Amino acid sequence: MKKFNIRYSKWAVILAFISIPLLLLFTFTYLPFGEMVTYSFYKMKYIGERTFVGLKNYKDLFIRDDIFNSLKLSLYYMGGSVVQLVLALLLATLLSFKTRLGNLFKGILFFPFLINGIAIGFIFKFFFTHGFVFDTVLGWLGFPLDKLPYWLKTQGLNNVSLVGTSVWRYLGQNMVLFIGAIMSVDSELYEAAELDGASKVQQFFHIILPSIKTIVTLNIILSITGSLSAFEPPFVITKGANGTGTYFIIMDQVAHTSQKVGLASAMAVFLLLIIFIVTIIQKLVLKYAFRNADTGNGKGDIL
Repeated sequence: MKKFNIRYSKWAVILAFISIPLLLLFTFTYLPFGEMVTYSFYKMKYIGERTFVGLKNYKDLFIRDDIFNSLKLSLYYMGGSVVQLVLALLLATLLSFKTRLGNLFKGILFFPFLINGIAIGFIFKFFFTHGFVFDTVLGWLGFPLDKLPYWLKTQGLNNVSLVGTSVWRYLGQNMVLFIGAIMSVDSELYEAAELDGASKVQQFFHIILPSIKTIVTLNIILSITGSLSAFEPPFVITKGANGTGTYFIIMDQVAHTSQKVGLASAMAVFLLLIIFIVTIIQKLVLKYAFRNADTGNGKGDIL
């Protein structure tokens, strides 16, 4: 009986500690998500009656040009995320080993991630405005100011400028994650590789990359999610004008300007489905790419 009471008390304490977090998680995450899915089947505003319309909101996603075009804009951000990940991995590899002023460079590269996204938006809004900072710098380099394009108005070029802003901000975050993973790799592997005559490039592809595949996967997932949900740069810098309206910008306009809550909910559910599918695909691709990598301590064929 005494053992039973001790075991019962142990489980009572565990349940007491996890019940509140689970209740908060259900109340503020799963319950609103369920309500959002329900709203996606209705024609409704924030106030007033709602009418059940079935899958009409989901059909409208493929009919409205603004929604479809906003999805295409995600390709710009996905392209930027590729550049961002490659640069982050390269810098992390260099800064993970003893480098002169390495800590200083780490701090400089990570600092933009600590700045508020709205503040970054205002900074780059003035940076890219015609005749301001960026144009002034290009003028110093010999470019004629009267022939420089409008970085925030020219179709296509404005999205490249916005993507550059996102790359500048999140590069440090990806780099720090990569550095943490690279520094956890056993140093004996590098010593063994050098004895076998492996070059630095071979060490990277056969030791570092297979050993940090989990963090590579995490960073890719974060990049995909960020590419599809880009909001702050276009919202603050251009307000979504001149073809810079991302999926989140359009969803914000549909929900708050047009007050089509049902359609906006359908957009959110559809975006979640896209992220889920893309994540599954990239995990399968990475699983195939790392099929020969050792799943243990990273020890495998070096050459």
